[in-house]
This record gives sequence, structure tokens and C-alpha cells, in this order.
Amino acid sequence: MTDLDLARLTPWLARNVPGFTGPVTQVTKFDVGQSNPTFRLDTATQAYVLRRKPPGVLLKSAHAVDREYRVQKALSMRMECVCTVHALCMDDSVIGSAFYVMDFVAGRSFLDPSLPGLEIGERSAIYAEMNRVLAAIHAVDIVAAGLEDFGPPGNYYERQLARWTKQYRATETGPIAEMDALIDWLGQAMPPDDGQRTLVHGDFRIDNLLFSKEGSRCLAVLDWELSTLGHPYADLAGVIMQWQLPPGEDGRGLAGVDRAALGIPSDADFVASYFARRGLTPPESFGFYVAFAFFRMAAILQGVKKRALDGNASNPEKALKLGTYVPRFAELGLEARDSYG
Repeated sequence: MTDLDLARLTPWLARNVPGFTGPVTQVTKFDVGQSNPTFRLDTATQAYVLRRKPPGVLLKSAHAVDREYRVQKALSMRMECVCTVHALCMDDSVIGSAFYVMDFVAGRSFLDPSLPGLEIGERSAIYAEMNRVLAAIHAVDIVAAGLEDFGPPGNYYERQLARWTKQYRATETGPIAEMDALIDWLGQAMPPDDGQRTLVHGDFRIDNLLFSKEGSRCLAVLDWELSTLGHPYADLAGVIMQWQLPPGEDGRGLAGVDRAALGIPSDADFVASYFARRGLTPPESFGFYVAFAFFRMAAILQGVKKRALDGNASNPEKALKLGTYVPRFAELGLEARDSYG
């Protein structure tokens, strides 16, 4: 059915997942999850999701399924839109790499942010809920949640620039002048630390949210691999970054889309709603934050490309295609420097 060793996995599930009753009758690999391969496990009574590290040689700080597990475990009692996680396995001998198991949530997933097929009011409600959930994540009491050590203190953007520059250099497959220029500019334009330190999802976008079958309620926020403690503007800028990309399956953006006609908020309206929800005054310029979001995504895609070339990608063909976008992301990052003032 898949490359999962059910003969070893099933006994582990029986020992570690409360209420598990085997056997696993079907395993389905999700197309999403380029970084950490994701599977649906069906039994006669329940469905689960298994997220694992990919096989092969990996960057030291990447594919942190243990962090995904920890943050969702901490939030499950504090937020409604977090999956219930059951067990974490750091023993590679079970299926070949670390993994964790959580409940399968039957919700609507929107890969296209233009939300085709929905009415104007439905789209507006979905985006209002997306905005609310993002603000709620940033409002989590990290001390009460036991996450005060989930990320190092200090200037988040300085740390992130250093981390992703290192990751990018480690997976570089050829010179990209735009990336070099963007890295240099981000270092020079680094804003002073304003003291904000919240939980950060790290990849907050509409296709990482599951919504109720009817209505606009968010049932689950997925893919917490990049979560940490840091600056909340990183998540907000990531949303705005995504919308600058072309529409369609690959870009999953809103570039050129008549948002007003569809009931989708403008960049400025979404940002203003977020700051109003959190009772904050927006910064004078949001350009640095959006430029950084493009840089980080370019570095991530470079890693995806390198894994494909090394034979470790979850979907090699798609991974190689995504890798071709690295120069364009860097270009858009440079364009964002003077935008969003």
C-alpha cells in the first residue's frame, strides 16, 4: 500500500495510541507534505494521520516532527482548531524515521485561495476566520502552554536570517544573484527588535487550514514543522507573500485576481484587521517583513529541490518543479523592499 512497514508499525500503534484497534485496513499517502511525508491510516473504527521524517541524510534542524508534536500537544487544550495528537516515536527502527500520530480531521481544504465555487459572503467569512485564527495563535500564553523554551530569546529576524541563509547555502545547487542580493539587503535593513515574542506557526496559509464542511469555522491548523517562538509579523507577512504569487495549483496566489469582486480582502484590509484584533499599531513599513517572507520561502524551496536531486523527496517530480521557482521568489523579495509602506 505504501512504504510504511505495517508489520512493525501496527504493534507500536497498539501499544502507544490510546483506543487504537487494528488492523490498519488502508494507508493513503497525501499529495501534500513535501517536507514531512504524511499518511492517512484507516482502521475499522477510526482514521489517523501519521507524519514522518523523510528517509535519507537530512539537515540537522529540518523535519522536526518532535516539535510539531510538542506544539500541537500544548495547544490542544487551549485552541479548538488544533488536531489531537496521540503519540510520538523517535525510534527509527519502527518505520525507518521518527514520526507522530494524530487524529484525522474531516474538513474542507482550499488549495486555491480564490475559493472557487463559494459565494461572496462565504469567501469573506472564510478569510475573516483565517484572520481570527492567526491573531489567536499569536495571543497564546506561551508560559501557560509550557512553550517558553520553544524558541531562543533575542531578535527573531536576526536569528531567522542566519538560520535560513545557512540552510540555503547548505542546499545551494548553483549561484542565484537575486538571492545573494536579497540576503545582503535583509542584513542591512534589519529593523530593531521591538520586544514582541509570540508563538509563530511558520507556514500559515489557507491551504494549511481545515474548515468545517458547512460554514467558515476552522477545525484544524496543519503543518507546524516551522513553528517556533518569534515575531508575529512573520506569519502575517507570509500570508501577504503567498497572495502575490500567480493563481493556480503551483502558485496558489491571488496575483491579478479581482479580490473585491470575489469578497476577498485586500492586503491592506487583511493587515488592518489583524492589527485591530490584536490592538496593535502597524509598523511604518511592512516591506522588510514581506521581503523576508519571500527569502525564507525561496530557501525552503531550494531545500526541496536539493532533496529531490539527492533522491529523498516525497514527490520528486513536484519537488524539482518547485525548485525552479527559487530565483523568482528572490526577485519578488527584492520588489517587496519598497512596497507595503
